[in-house]
Amino acid sequence: MSQVSTKTLIEDLRSLVADAEALVAATAGDASDRASAARRRAAGSVESARARLVELEDDLKKRAQAVKDDATHYVQDNPWQSIGIAAAVGVVVGVLLGRR
Repeated sequence: MSQVSTKTLIEDLRSLVADAEALVAATAGDASDRASAARRRAAGSVESARARLVELEDDLKKRAQAVKDDATHYVQDNPWQSIGIAAAVGVVVGVLLGRR
């Protein structure tokens, strides 16, 4: 999953959790059995979603750290190749920006 879509997913999940919490709070005054049962299910779902969101964020942080570490080791092991790759990327970006 790309970084942008992952961030968007996390933001959307946070928004969903906040909306569900607001809905549970707004219906707190309804004392009917159906409303109480729905509130309990919604509260359970919110807690479950919150826990999964925390796990997702932790997993993404670990993956990002692993990628960073791999890139650091590659650059340290292959400094001249890294300089060549950076120069090539700079030329490509320069050409693309120069066309505008």
